[in-house]
Amino acid sequence: MYSKCGNVENAKRVFGGIPRPDIVSWTALITGYAQNCLPDKALEYFDLLLKSGTQPDHIVFVGVLSACTHAGLVDKGLEYFHSVKEKHGLTHTADHYACIVDLLARSGRFEEAEGIISKMPMKPDKFLWASLLGGCRIHGNLELAKQAAEALFGIEPENPATYITMANIYATASRWSDVAKIRKKMDDRGVVKKPGLSWIEIKREVHFFLVGDTSHPQSKEMHELLVEISKKMKEEGYVPDTNFVLHDVEEEQKEQNLSYHSEKLAVATNASSILEKWCFAPHLVQKEKEEAALHLTFLSSVDL
Repeated sequence: MYSKCGNVENAKRVFGGIPRPDIVSWTALITGYAQNCLPDKALEYFDLLLKSGTQPDHIVFVGVLSACTHAGLVDKGLEYFHSVKEKHGLTHTADHYACIVDLLARSGRFEEAEGIISKMPMKPDKFLWASLLGGCRIHGNLELAKQAAEALFGIEPENPATYITMANIYATASRWSDVAKIRKKMDDRGVVKKPGLSWIEIKREVHFFLVGDTSHPQSKEMHELLVEISKKMKEEGYVPDTNFVLHDVEEEQKEQNLSYHSEKLAVATNASSILEKWCFAPHLVQKEKEEAALHLTFLSSVDL
């Protein structure tokens, strides 16, 4: 429960009070660390699991591989992936394949990812194709992105995420006619994208935000703070990645569109929190957040 809520300190405290942790307890803690931007801790506790003599199962390896993805540990992730079968005698699951493809695709190692996919004993599922598509989005691999998107259109044609990701890939390549085709396909199929939503809890009160939101009582102050933050970050060398803006507009307008991302508005509600060196993880729904995540990572090092 604590791990899923992001309170890994309490999760660790409870875990420490268990005389003989079983695999379920180990998995909950390791996965919690992996999901809450603490991959080093996740791998540290996996090593402790092995030293304790507890036999790992296929579920804990999902957390381990996810931790490697968060940390960008490609070779280490491959080592863990192969150890599932070779060292621990377990059978790879679809989740293991999705995790390793995610790791390889995010790192731009598409040939290795395709090689693993071709050798899978089961049919790739939507999570694997979505992971591959996400990696193609990062590195601009248009041809492979088309393949992943077509597979996803066949599996879940009602999911707006695939359409939006492909539209973003085309937009990055300035292929606006293809962007228009994707949007027409969405309209023809009745696919609707829900607005991205972020929220943050401050002193037991939850604040919700949409992109460009002005409904909050402190909206004026928040927007002024974001302007000041953006100014200071640029002075420190931060450059907004406008490739994440879909619209075919001027560069200055793209930067403005990014400035009021719902995640950034959530941060602005608690300016004192951003002075700490932590991995900020507000809750996000139905939205591409890469540029906002980069913004927040850089933000943690800025002296306000």
